Amino acid sequence: MMLDIAEVAERTGLAPSALRYYEKEGLIESGGRNGLRRTYHPDVLERLGLITCARSAGFSIAEIGRFLAATPEDGPILRERMARKAADLDHKIDQLVRMRASLQHAAICTHEPLVDCPDFKRAVRNVYAPEETASDGTAPEETAPEETAERQPAATSCVKSHAVARS
Repeated sequence: MMLDIAEVAERTGLAPSALRYYEKEGLIESGGRNGLRRTYHPDVLERLGLITCARSAGFSIAEIGRFLAATPEDGPILRERMARKAADLDHKIDQLVRMRASLQHAAICTHEPLVDCPDFKRAVRNVYAPEETASDGTAPEETAPEETAERQPAATSCVKSHAVARS
């Protein structure tokens, strides 16, 4: 059973124009036409899922195209590219975790104005230029999402210290 372009667009959340673009770039193939509408094999949904995931991870259309067209002979080169991309993603994930921490602090900080809060300023600075040492003088450790609870006391102490300062 073939899916027409409207069905694929509805199931994937992608615009028909994006599907036509991906087809033009060689990332997906049309299975033919039903009247004037393109049709696709149902397995295109899985491929579009991979493309969407790769795009959200920062892969370019060209990188995705090379990955999808890779042959066994491309193995060593492809593996090196993927390792570099994985390292880039690790860096981006670390940066996003630090950004989340600054936003969590901002959500509970009572400093007026927030942008003048020293803890908030430090957290924002840390997003793009991570501190080389933690406040206790040790090297900062990678922070996993489940460590959010450990960040709360620092933010809460900021709220308490600001409340005391205003009294």
